[in-house]
Amino acid sequence: MEPINKNKRIINYAGELITNKQSESREDRYLSKGCIWVFRVNRNWSRDAHVGGNDARFINHSCKGNCWIDVDGKTKTIWIRASKLIARGEELTYDYNTEGDKIIPCLCRPGCKTKL
Repeated sequence: MEPINKNKRIINYAGELITNKQSESREDRYLSKGCIWVFRVNRNWSRDAHVGGNDARFINHSCKGNCWIDVDGKTKTIWIRASKLIARGEELTYDYNTEGDKIIPCLCRPGCKTKL
């Protein structure tokens, strides 16, 4: 309900901390429903926002988002931060940088060819 300054921490991407091995079956299950709930923290760990997640899981992808991701390697906390001054009421978005099957069409703008 108010402007957000560039680089401000907005919200952390909460969720159950699981190994990437554990995340594989969950990711497949979520993707089959058109959802991306698992966020890779690093090469060993992921956060599953479907379990213990918060409102950060509802921030949409955009190829040119107004937010960026900052991962605290020590605590494995994922922060969503403003990449520019965000106006009051402006939707928060960031680039998911997904890997894998790329089956979900990007809807960030008409004609976008990216798949998530």
